[in-house]
Amino acid sequence: MQKNVFKTDEGVKINFTGVVEKQQIVKMVQNCATGACECMSDETKKKISNMQVEGTDGNVELKLDGEVSKEEIEKALAKSKVLNK
Repeated sequence: MQKNVFKTDEGVKINFTGVVEKQQIVKMVQNCATGACECMSDETKKKISNMQVEGTDGNVELKLDGEVSKEEIEKALAKSKVLNK
């Protein structure tokens, strides 16, 4: 799986390509929203106002709206238990 993180006007966008299931990213977002993950600090979570998953298996896009930095999100992705099984 390839992960590319981009800064946008609204926040951060992550493109997941290759061996990735859309449901896997949806699960990661649900875990984040419910506090079931520890991939990012509470401080970072508070900065995110919206999370949206789009695309299909093999080409999934996750948009995070808020005052988050590309670096914060890259660190969180590296810690994600859903992505790094």
